[in-house]
Amino acid sequence: MNKTFNALVVNKQEEQFSVNVEELTLRDLPEGEVLIRVQYSGVNYKDSLASIPNGNIVNTYPFVPGIDLAGVVVASDDPQFKEGDEVIATSYEIGVSHFGGYSEYARIPAKWIVPLPKGLTLKEAMVIGTAGFTAALSVQRLEENNISPDKGKVLVTGATGGVGSFAVSILSTLGYEVEASTGKESEHAYLTNLGATSIVSRDEVYDGKIRALGKQKWSAAVDPVGGEQLASLLSQIQYGGSVAVSGLTGGTKLPATVFPFILRGVNLLGIDSVYCDMETRLKVWNRLATDFKPANMEQFIQQEVSLKELPDVLPILLEGQARGRIIVKL
Repeated sequence: MNKTFNALVVNKQEEQFSVNVEELTLRDLPEGEVLIRVQYSGVNYKDSLASIPNGNIVNTYPFVPGIDLAGVVVASDDPQFKEGDEVIATSYEIGVSHFGGYSEYARIPAKWIVPLPKGLTLKEAMVIGTAGFTAALSVQRLEENNISPDKGKVLVTGATGGVGSFAVSILSTLGYEVEASTGKESEHAYLTNLGATSIVSRDEVYDGKIRALGKQKWSAAVDPVGGEQLASLLSQIQYGGSVAVSGLTGGTKLPATVFPFILRGVNLLGIDSVYCDMETRLKVWNRLATDFKPANMEQFIQQEVSLKELPDVLPILLEGQARGRIIVKL
């Protein structure tokens, strides 16, 4: 079988860069034990970076981006999976150095694949995607560090983004009092609908001054932003609290002092959803199908687009215009 199918291909030759839907064959796909007919993918910040010439995500061209995919197994050389199985594949090298989800077919190593949990559809899995998984992993790590609803308010920064939106919803579903931070006044109603009990501006988290210790405001925080805002946030966490950090849209520098850590026992928890071990990955995905699952998945969808529409949509995340999730139907 060497049928043809469509995929979004980015290519770079000297000074020429292109992003086009092209026709591929199964021979074009990289090695892997499982062949999947992709039904849905999603748009993440990494995917947007992969679609520009200086994004520093893709090293070898031509390439198929898309760090997330969900679909049905067509063929498998691994006994874990059989034809007809519904599966999810996110992270690892997918969409970075291994052809990703912006393709009607994908060939993926079996060790990177998660069986679709009962309680989720393939579409819902991609509404969640890496962003929702990262949020869920963040919340689970906070729980493992003794954060609970009775300890006080939890802050979510970058709250209208994919990670932030799901963090607000998951925390609210679990009974936490959630304070959402955003610079977008137009999205207050969206955050309230997700379960935020209050909304603060970015300036209330970081006013341009980083203090060694500030007023203790939050028991914990989910932070996909990083940078100087994270340094300011750490100084405002309650004694014994924790911050789960998963992103760097606010920058890579962390000009913090040691005082929050040695005088208040604050924990800074690094969240890596890319190489997260499979045991943890399975646990988190199962929780996303059960106690973490939002009541209304549709509210997270900013857009549902086709492969053909995708090149026009990818820049949205780089422009800071995303709200929730953009999903791709293949």
